[in-house]
Amino acid sequence: MSDTVCSIIVPMYNEEDVIEETYQRLKKVMDQTGESYELLFVNDGSKDRSAQIISELARIDESIRLIDFSRNFGHQIAVTAGLDYVQGQAIVIIDADLQDPPEVIPRMLEKWREGYDVVYGKRLKRQGETVFKKASAHIYYRVLGALTDGNIPKDTGDFRLIDRKVCEAIKKLPEKNRFLRGMVNWVGFNQTAVEYVRDERWAGETKYPLRKMLKFAADGIFSFTYKPLKLAAYIGLLLSAVGFIYLLYVFYQKLFTNTAQTGWASIMAVILVFHGITLVILGIIGEYIGRIYEEVKGRPLYIVKETIGFKQHEKVNEKNT
Repeated sequence: MSDTVCSIIVPMYNEEDVIEETYQRLKKVMDQTGESYELLFVNDGSKDRSAQIISELARIDESIRLIDFSRNFGHQIAVTAGLDYVQGQAIVIIDADLQDPPEVIPRMLEKWREGYDVVYGKRLKRQGETVFKKASAHIYYRVLGALTDGNIPKDTGDFRLIDRKVCEAIKKLPEKNRFLRGMVNWVGFNQTAVEYVRDERWAGETKYPLRKMLKFAADGIFSFTYKPLKLAAYIGLLLSAVGFIYLLYVFYQKLFTNTAQTGWASIMAVILVFHGITLVILGIIGEYIGRIYEEVKGRPLYIVKETIGFKQHEKVNEKNT
């Protein structure tokens, strides 16, 4: 068993403007704890100097580890790779952009020493974010909570500490479309929160534009509940009932009154509404089928081009050179 107490996983994608500052702040915080630690940076196919900067720092700091992907596989996969490689007994996941302040980590470690297996960061405020992003995040977490029976804490991200046994439990979950904050809650164990104010991004640009945010939101919903399928069934039953009542009304008009209207306007309106809802329902079903397709292909979650700082993984480097 490794004698490393704490491992810090830092996924990064095109973070050359901030990554050295991230390293300096993490190192300062971890040195103050007095515990043995490792800083594991996962380069998710960056096209800038992110990996090179960490590689250069690794020459002077033995606590640094680097996993360099062959291409961009996504944030959640980068964190997953970090979980596969870490050696510590307490594992912290933190983004490289410094929106989640490293200075919160000692408080997480205190909770871990008290016996908690998962200590997640709960955001009290979100500095430097647009009104749209704050509002959409607020709505999303409430919708996700309603669909998943409130099992996933509101206003939390991937910034958290997990115990080694939680890490081992997550590594047994092989799913491809990963939503790690949901997976951490699914495995259970003793969990608590540490509240903090989320800072503005220190430098660079967000790596989660609207398109990626929507995909991430879909992963959270479709990976942890099948209630959208139930909702589609309920909508179908409701519309069928409304359609049948409307049909009876049309028959009544035709047989017992002279008010029956001829023409295509009302018919086309009904057809368009019903067909639109049908396509939405088919889209929901397609999301689940697409995820089944991804699972059955059996491809690896990621491909590592190079690792630095892992004595136990030297063969990985030999295979990829």
